Amino acid sequence: MFDWKWSFVVEILPRLFEATLKTLLAAGFGYVIALIVGLFLALAQRTPYRIITYAIREFVEFIRSTPLVLQVFFVFYVGPQFGIRLSPWTAGMIAIGMHYAAYLSEVYRAGMDSVAKGQWEACIALNFSTFRTYYKIIIPQALPTVIPGFGNYLVAILKDTPMLSVIGVTELFHAATSIGAETYRFLEPYTMVGVIFLIISLPLALLIRRFEDWIRASLGMKKLYTKD
Repeated sequence: MFDWKWSFVVEILPRLFEATLKTLLAAGFGYVIALIVGLFLALAQRTPYRIITYAIREFVEFIRSTPLVLQVFFVFYVGPQFGIRLSPWTAGMIAIGMHYAAYLSEVYRAGMDSVAKGQWEACIALNFSTFRTYYKIIIPQALPTVIPGFGNYLVAILKDTPMLSVIGVTELFHAATSIGAETYRFLEPYTMVGVIFLIISLPLALLIRRFEDWIRASLGMKKLYTKD
């Protein structure tokens, strides 16, 4: 039989809400890093220089093939040996951003590969610069393809923020564990963590779908998500 105490839930909610804000900040900044670095990694694999392409591709595979928790430890604990001392928050956001940048680079790559070959040939014929080709022609057409992947990884980053607790970042899971250790009650804090993640993730997924529909409508494409 569950020994659930609502009075205890009310008591711990302020701490959980504070930790929720920190979780959202960590996920948000990590996601921005992933978006920017992921695009750079994707473009770096499309250069005519094979050495650069090969090096970046192997770097992406290395990041994707190693656990996030190991990368968090490496940035925070190994970095100081090379003179790079970062706070737990900074190290955590960089680690989670770089980890998902590797995944988003593949999403970018798949999106750009989906653009018709004729579009590339037209840009060459019109003597467009590389920057203009990507910025004006290729990336806008790739957006409807990549947005679902972007959305999936945004939710994944949010759910992976508890990994940062291993270096002392006081995010939502870390706060719940601390409350449990102090009060010897784990049912309420861990249950509330699950509820809070659901409250954040479900509307976020819906928002991403609506954004994808808006992008497709802006480009004159058929919406994927419509009301029955």
